[in-house]
Amino acid sequence: MDLSRHLHIQAHANRLANLRLHDAMAPLSDAELRAPRVSFFPSLMATLEHILDVDGFYIAALWHDADLAGYWERVGERVAPCPSMQLLAERQRSCDERLIAFTGTLDAAGCEREVQIPRSGGRIQRDLACHVLAHLFMHQTHHRGQVHTMLSGTAVPPPQLDEFLMSSEGHLREAEMQALGWREEAVWGR
Repeated sequence: MDLSRHLHIQAHANRLANLRLHDAMAPLSDAELRAPRVSFFPSLMATLEHILDVDGFYIAALWHDADLAGYWERVGERVAPCPSMQLLAERQRSCDERLIAFTGTLDAAGCEREVQIPRSGGRIQRDLACHVLAHLFMHQTHHRGQVHTMLSGTAVPPPQLDEFLMSSEGHLREAEMQALGWREEAVWGR
């Protein structure tokens, strides 16, 4: 398997994990979602909002969106704090689908394309698209893991999130694949 195909599968796995996590959290009240918890971000919602904000920023950089330098100034108006879990899940879905669309355009040359990421003080960070994607997937996994741990302090059992990259485990993701209208052969190429 080449790198571009792997990154496209990883983007799908990210969408599946977010779907499963958000579905599991749907029964929680707003008070439970915003209750102080032990983690880097102080609540379930604050952590999910952080994931969404960072996803949006890096995906915008990958797509070369205009006015990326002003992204963080606009975040407060656009996302945080998100008024409901339902709206956050919808925004994350849109972001995830944009990531899948981007990785669907990748080839070997696209993986090696330079991505310019504006940073504070006018600095421009330059990295390869494949490195930006690897960083993004690691960031998502890291913070979803924190949400998973925080869920242990609620009545909601933390859902299984780590079986989406194994082609042999299709039976474990049938419901999500069906809900998303995806076919195993199309995503995993088997």
